[in-house]
Amino acid sequence: MDVVSDAIATVRMGQAASDRVRVSGSWCARFAPYDGAGFHVVLQGGCWLLPDGGSPVSLGVGDAVLLPHGTGHVIADSPADAATVARATPFEQWNGGPPGPPRLPPSAAGGVELLCGKYRLDHSRVHPLMAELPALVHVPNRRGDHPELRAAIDLLGGELAAGLPGSGIAVPSLVDLLLVYMIRAWVARDSEGAWSAVLGDPVTAAALRALHADPAAAWTNDRLAAEAGVSRPTLARRFTSLVGRPPMAYLTWWRLTLAATALRDTQDSLTAIARRVGYGTPYALSHAFSREFGTTPGRYRAVSSR
Repeated sequence: MDVVSDAIATVRMGQAASDRVRVSGSWCARFAPYDGAGFHVVLQGGCWLLPDGGSPVSLGVGDAVLLPHGTGHVIADSPADAATVARATPFEQWNGGPPGPPRLPPSAAGGVELLCGKYRLDHSRVHPLMAELPALVHVPNRRGDHPELRAAIDLLGGELAAGLPGSGIAVPSLVDLLLVYMIRAWVARDSEGAWSAVLGDPVTAAALRALHADPAAAWTNDRLAAEAGVSRPTLARRFTSLVGRPPMAYLTWWRLTLAATALRDTQDSLTAIARRVGYGTPYALSHAFSREFGTTPGRYRAVSSR
C-alpha cells in the first residue's frame, strides 16, 4: 500500500454512516463535535456550512466537504447569524422527523438534497499526514478538477436515486471512496503542507514507498538509501528534515502502529503480528509496544476492541 492509503487504513474503523436528506424552505441543523470525521456532499441545490470557530462556506451542486477532525458545525439554507445558529436543531432530531424543515418526497423537484455522514476514526495513533489535515477540506465542483471525485459523486447520486439491487453494497463503497478522493484532492492542492512536500520529494517518497510496501523487511539505513538511489547521509538529511524523524525511527513507529491496528481489528496471535510487522519474537514486539504506547499489547487489545 502507498502512504496515503496506509494513513487512512490505520485510522478507519467500521463502516461509514450516512443519511440522504432532502429539504426546502428555511432550515438550520447542528452537527455536534464527533470523534471521527464528518462529510457532506451536495447532490442538488445549495446550502451553507458554518464550522464552529470558522467562516461560513457556500456549497453548491457537486461540492464535497470533509471535516477530518470531527469539528462541530451547522448546515443551513443561508449564512445564518449567531442567534439562528444557536437555535439550530440537532441533526439527529432534525433527520428523525418533526419538528424540522419542510420535507420533500424523493421525486420532488427543487429544494436541497444532501448526503451527510460520518467516518469512524481512531485518533489514538493517527498518521502525521492525517493529523495535518485542516479542520475543513472543501472540494468545490469545478470543471476539470478531480475527475475521480466527480465521478464518484455522480455514481453515488445515481445509486441513491435509483435504489437498484446491490445499492446496499455500492453506496457504502462509494462513500469510502469519497474519503480517499477528498484527502487526495487536499494533498494535491496543499503546496505549503509538510506532507505535500514529503510526498513531492523523490528521495523521501521513494524511501517511504519502500518502507510501507514491506515494513517487515530487514531494513537498514544503507539498504533504504540504496532503494532511494542516494547516499546514506543524503537520505538521513532529507528524510529527517521533511518527515520530522530519522528513517529507522519512522519505521519503528510505523511497525508499532501496524501492530496496534492488527490488535484492534483482528484476533491474530502476538506471534503472527510480530512476524508480520518485522519483530523476531512476540517478546521483542511487546517490549517495543509497551515503550511506545505505555501499555501491553494484551491490555491495548482488550480496551480497543470494546
